Amino acid sequence: MLGVLVVLIGVATILYPGFLNPANIGNILTQNSAVGLIAIGMTFVIISGGFDLSVGATYALGATLYAGLTLQTGSVVIAGIGALAAGVIVGALNGTIISRLSINPFVATLGTASIISGIAYIYSNSSPFIVNNNPAFQDLALTRIAGFPLPIWILLGAFLIAALLLAKTTFGRNIYAVGGNYEAAWLTGLRVKGLNSSVYVLTGLLAALAGMMDASRLGVGQADVGASMALDAIAIVVVGGTSLLGGEGAIWRSAVGLLILATLTNVFYSLNVSQNWQLIAKGVIVVAAVGVDAMVRVRKRG
Repeated sequence: MLGVLVVLIGVATILYPGFLNPANIGNILTQNSAVGLIAIGMTFVIISGGFDLSVGATYALGATLYAGLTLQTGSVVIAGIGALAAGVIVGALNGTIISRLSINPFVATLGTASIISGIAYIYSNSSPFIVNNNPAFQDLALTRIAGFPLPIWILLGAFLIAALLLAKTTFGRNIYAVGGNYEAAWLTGLRVKGLNSSVYVLTGLLAALAGMMDASRLGVGQADVGASMALDAIAIVVVGGTSLLGGEGAIWRSAVGLLILATLTNVFYSLNVSQNWQLIAKGVIVVAAVGVDAMVRVRKRG
């Protein structure tokens, strides 16, 4: 996929001469920092053999809580802690339902997504968004370090920490073991239920943080956003080369997947391609990536 990314960047530069402009690159990373964070959590979930369809609702809940609590308390710190805590609670709920009650991850997170969305709407008094005019509210998105917006640094830091955690620690190796063969991991003495729960907690935390960043960037916390976040995050992970069957993948692969889809989206917008066609293209890419993964697995068995 690295080769695909290089070719895609070359084509993008031809079709859109301003693609490699530093300002454009900064915009691409900033606009995709939220979904990139969610993709990091989704990578852990999928490698462990799970699935999380509630990330979009958690993203919306994090955004509305961050905006609403800032208005109520006047403190972005308290608001941030509240929003992140909500993400952790959602993740813990998902992990408990899936690992302790043995409910299929697809069904469990589909159900919790509906619950979380309802909570977000209730909190916002059935309004689709909460406008926040507190100048400090946008500091999370507008603060710059060494010329780059803070969300880019948060994304890069999250990718680095997640890569080290997954590739260089016992926890990461255990996640691979659980996703590769759940029964074998249990028989070797691993606390498989705790490990399963932990990846959902991590994903919930990152989804809430993603919602906070986008709410800060837009100046509004929206309860009706995030519908496509799960698909986008899964697309990033799968396009990067992480297997949906679990036990295989890497954070750097998700970084490549993020750059591929972000590049495509940027080129589409620069060429004024309709949003409808963008959705079709994204779907085709996901199906193709899963198909390639399936063929590779069949060849390995053969």
